Amino acid sequence: MIIGLIGKPNTGKSTFFNAATLKNVPTGNYPFTTINPNIGITHIKIKCPCKELDIKDEPVNSKCINGFRFIPVEIIDIAGLVPDASKGKGLGNQFLDNIRMADVLIHVIDTSGSTDKEGKTIEIGSHNPIEDIKFVREEFNIWLKSIIDRYWTNIVRSAQNNDQFYDMLSEKLIGIGVKKTQILESLQKTQLINIKPIKWEDKNLQNFISTLQSITKPIVIAANKIDISTSKTYISELKKSGLDINPCAAEAELLLKLASDKKIIDYLPGDNVFKVNSNKIDSKQNRALELIRKILEQNGSTGIQNIINKAYLEVLNCIVIYPVEDENKLCDKKDRILPDAYILKNGSTAKDLAYKIHTDIGKTFLYAINARSKIKISGEYELKNNDVIKIVSSNRKS
Repeated sequence: MIIGLIGKPNTGKSTFFNAATLKNVPTGNYPFTTINPNIGITHIKIKCPCKELDIKDEPVNSKCINGFRFIPVEIIDIAGLVPDASKGKGLGNQFLDNIRMADVLIHVIDTSGSTDKEGKTIEIGSHNPIEDIKFVREEFNIWLKSIIDRYWTNIVRSAQNNDQFYDMLSEKLIGIGVKKTQILESLQKTQLINIKPIKWEDKNLQNFISTLQSITKPIVIAANKIDISTSKTYISELKKSGLDINPCAAEAELLLKLASDKKIIDYLPGDNVFKVNSNKIDSKQNRALELIRKILEQNGSTGIQNIINKAYLEVLNCIVIYPVEDENKLCDKKDRILPDAYILKNGSTAKDLAYKIHTDIGKTFLYAINARSKIKISGEYELKNNDVIKIVSSNRKS
């Protein structure tokens, strides 16, 4: 599962990406700084079972720092989106093509109101960011409808029954990452599942497309630039409108990460404090850190880590599972303790985990063992977050 980072130019989207990944992509005060999608690795931050299980060994595929596990996940910084992107304006066609790679989208908006609808710099507070939220969703829906319109008449005339309709539509949309199960879910939510598509009115199709977009490409709103005074007013307005708003300060997070990387400070992403280590920082750096300290005091964090966690753990509804070879020592064959952390959808089973580890292990699955309780469990056992599981298969039977 992949996070896609979207937004109009000049909202701090690339700064968010750099802060999340410490990958130095171009940033600038002009539109279309990002032209090609940048791909990087960020991390989910969760409580590690190590303290609960009294483990001190370093994990293999993710860091454990002060009892927090940082699990690597993929994030893509996609080219900026402007109004009429669905008609090819700006980098619209490229943008809409790139989003097919993403499972969840983080939409970075400028809550200071200092960029117009196309991402050009304007007077602070003179543009309402709610317009940016509206146009992004509208562009998605127009783009999705344009794809469906190509095949709609043929599908509704050719489909002999609902099942055939689902199959034909999913076949046409598989290229943009739409699954048959998501089409069915959209039909159920819009109460269109028992209405023949040939009888749909235009408003039915629009409702279906809007629902399908929210299911296939759910959006987390990152309300950036909270360090600018005008952002408070706009964030308050956005929350009153019923939108789920997640405040953040991407530039502050990036500065903290860079200072931490240079050992100037001790800082864990998502924390509300940091500790200065170096006596070598100059007065300018010290002033910058003090401003950031105020942001943390006022907001609890820079918001970046919270948003990444939310995208995976809440919106994509994922859990973290730790597979082991030895349920007593909680290690793999090389005696590495809790070596791996796997991200799965909530509701996944022990057998799903076996397939995630390796297809052959899934095919030859016999049973699993809950390493905490030492109880044997079946393939249908529904995994819980932070479970430590041993898989037993005929391929590697103990």
